Amino acid sequence: MIDIVPIADIAPDRIEHLLDQAFGPARHGRTAYRIREGMAAIPTLSFAACDRGALIGTIQCWPIRFVGDDGVDVDMVQIGPVAVDPARQQAGIGRTLTAHALERAAQSGLADALTLIGDPEYYGRFFGFDARRTALWRVPGPVEPHRLLARGAAVPARAGLLGPRIPALA
Repeated sequence: MIDIVPIADIAPDRIEHLLDQAFGPARHGRTAYRIREGMAAIPTLSFAACDRGALIGTIQCWPIRFVGDDGVDVDMVQIGPVAVDPARQQAGIGRTLTAHALERAAQSGLADALTLIGDPEYYGRFFGFDARRTALWRVPGPVEPHRLLARGAAVPARAGLLGPRIPALA
């Protein structure tokens, strides 16, 4: 049986090991990491999947912001990484974790401006994310534009930059 628990219940070294297994140690240089640089994950939206005590998946959500070229400033939540033990992939664990985090975001009033970098077919089909409003966004690193996805009523459809929230506002 798979249990979904707060990620804070899991030792950080176990989380890092799973992330290394899923994405490799070079993951820290990816654009998604640079967007949220210096921020701590949002505890109420970050979870782990465990099977009889074994860590088999994690999802983390991060406080970021969009700063528009026109001065608009939107607090957003970046979803990911969603990591699943390679031996357990394709079993719906990532989808379960993502659904759980999105449900908690909605309950917490944090679902109006969500973004992630991921597969548009998967995240569109199961969770309603798309790239319709992100075409003019800039990020601190390379990204395939069709993989920069968002959902929510407050998602800006204008030119601007994604980055970490000012720590005092996080």
